[in-house]
Amino acid sequence: MKKSLGPQCLLFPTPVLLIGSYDQEQKPNLMTAAWGGICCSKPPCLAVSLREATYSFSAIVKRKAFTVGVPGKHQVKEADYIGTVSGRKVNKFAETGFTPVKSDLVDAPYADEVVFVLECTLLHTLEIGLHTLFVGEIIDAKSDTSVLKDDGSPDIMKIDPIIYDPAHQGYHGIGPFLGKAFSIGRK
Repeated sequence: MKKSLGPQCLLFPTPVLLIGSYDQEQKPNLMTAAWGGICCSKPPCLAVSLREATYSFSAIVKRKAFTVGVPGKHQVKEADYIGTVSGRKVNKFAETGFTPVKSDLVDAPYADEVVFVLECTLLHTLEIGLHTLFVGEIIDAKSDTSVLKDDGSPDIMKIDPIIYDPAHQGYHGIGPFLGKAFSIGRK
């Protein structure tokens, strides 16, 4: 039997993402977001929902670009800190020890220490309510070679991403391999 929990922002898991942008003075900034994910395969796109009150919101609208970094679980303290302070008041790169890297392809920075990054141009915005959905076309995916498999693709176990539990406001890691997609269900 299932118990109704009412309308809530619950989906398991949600990713922990570091959104990179430049403010009007070209200061690099990061914010932590959990409401995001892939939303289209052709063109490759990612959607992330931000509140207008965030410092990053106007920067992304103005520059029409952002980056999305996937921090590893060894960076959970930095990712949490980035989500608890405003770039209006704090230089988050300096405070976390992350090194800002200017993208060659989009007008946004990313943290060099984050092993997997997506560089996006702003394609669409949709005001939903408290949040606005930003759809970014993925112009490039960048990965440290240390987290690549022999075939050149990113290895989720080496990236070791942080996932967020919205019901309990907690961070977790990923678990073991369960089976091959588009195959295990056919047996």
